[in-house]
Amino acid sequence: MDILQTTIESINTWSTPLFTSQQADHTFLKETLIEHIYHCKELQQQAIDSQVAPLAKHQLFESRLDFLESELPEVIELKRSFEELLTQAASIANQDAWPAEVTASAYIVESWYHITQNGGYHDTHSHPNCSWCGIYYLDVGDSDLTSRNGINRFYDPRVNAEHYQDAGTAYLSHQGVWDFAPKEGQIILFPSYLKHAALPYFGQTDRIVIAFNAVVDFD
Repeated sequence: MDILQTTIESINTWSTPLFTSQQADHTFLKETLIEHIYHCKELQQQAIDSQVAPLAKHQLFESRLDFLESELPEVIELKRSFEELLTQAASIANQDAWPAEVTASAYIVESWYHITQNGGYHDTHSHPNCSWCGIYYLDVGDSDLTSRNGINRFYDPRVNAEHYQDAGTAYLSHQGVWDFAPKEGQIILFPSYLKHAALPYFGQTDRIVIAFNAVVDFD
């Protein structure tokens, strides 16, 4: 007797796309960008110049949300490269959702730096009013994945994914978080709904990042 085989198809839904890239000109841009950031820090009116969620941030300096609007050539080049990367990432993430004949471009609408000093952190949050976000690790200082020092932690957006655990849910990893090891010159891009945090940083040198929010429109 022939035994009928049941056909089963795998459907992978509700995945969260993230992208990483290495800033090609990091070596040439770093010194000028850091010098410019510390100059801006001296002009700040308060530690959290953006005035956004100051109680969620400790022992760090944050600029206003227009850092990449500077006329400094290195900053102009940085913004251009970020928008190019964001356009690529959005195109990949939406390759099955966009009409075949369209093209799109990403535009950075908010940008800022963080200078995180010894003991500094940024509590869990997400970024409303944009579709994509990014973090550029200009100087990671003493950040370290093994000790979870000064790293960025991303949280599973599937709210009830861990409500029951057995052998059938092993693929969920039973972690609920994904810890990202920052590397100097690296950029991570992620959708704005993804909650994340900068865990407490302990080090003798400052941890410096540039972050940004973007929207994407069809050309």
